[in-house]
Amino acid sequence: MPPALTPRASAYLGAVALQIEKKLQRALTSPSQSRSLLKELFADIALEVDDRAKDIIFDDEDVVYAAEDRYGCAVCFYDVLADYFVCMPQNGKSIIDLVVQLWSQSFASNIFCLLFHKRMFEVQFDNPEVVLRYSSALVQGAGNVFWIDIQTNARRFLSLFHYLLEEVAFHSERLKKISPQAQRDLFLLLSRFLFFYDSADKLETFLKQFPDFPNAFLIGGAQDIFVTEIADQLQKLKVEPVLLDYLSHIDVLQGLELRVATSTRLKACLYSFTSPGGPMYPTRAVRHAAWDALNFLFPVRLFFTFTMIAMIFRFFSEAEFGT
Repeated sequence: MPPALTPRASAYLGAVALQIEKKLQRALTSPSQSRSLLKELFADIALEVDDRAKDIIFDDEDVVYAAEDRYGCAVCFYDVLADYFVCMPQNGKSIIDLVVQLWSQSFASNIFCLLFHKRMFEVQFDNPEVVLRYSSALVQGAGNVFWIDIQTNARRFLSLFHYLLEEVAFHSERLKKISPQAQRDLFLLLSRFLFFYDSADKLETFLKQFPDFPNAFLIGGAQDIFVTEIADQLQKLKVEPVLLDYLSHIDVLQGLELRVATSTRLKACLYSFTSPGGPMYPTRAVRHAAWDALNFLFPVRLFFTFTMIAMIFRFFSEAEFGT
């Protein structure tokens, strides 16, 4: 549970919640402006807490938050609002109802995820089936905001990722609050972003918590599923620093027991980054990082590489000198 709010902080966040509700009502009654209003609202709640708000929320006499979270990132409005809706769940009901009516609009699931990701797991709903209906929106919204971080090479939503990983995925009782399909989707999502949010050191624990997949006999176990998601993610990355970051974490895959098909898929993925030109058009730095990853994970390849170089060198030497 989040720390208790001071009366001053509670009043301030209550006023912010009211403004959120009003903007959602405007989006609902003005279909032509819905997208721009929701985009604006999403941007507002994703902002870092400003100095004026800090003076109110981060009370010096009775500190309820730190100016930075435990991961060293500046606290954003969605962080404090997510805690507020856990402490004051009744104040979020009308907002949830409005978001549900705007479900098909862009940014609606993003807003829902940022504001209510903690409420879903820490507050008992009157109707437990509600959580099952909202679980797909939670995963969808999380995926959307994580991709925004990828595209900007930022970590604005790091606290959301770590909450879903450490407070949900690693706690079976909380995980069971969402539907089995949402559980599987959540683990697939976390798999794709584990490297980006610098959580590779938690891989062993993460793999042990993997839910059962009905098609596991075809695709393999947790290790195969994780590596498949990483390979697919690598193919989608276009931001060079992000791609290099992923490749720098690839060494944690060493020692995983993979199916031949999974191992081959990973090799093919990494190999696609070793040559200039299409379809990946990797930079020199990416090509070198991909070669390093290949040679580290599949050292037998290194032997064949040097063998082929030696054979080619010998061939041209013999041709030139006629020996």
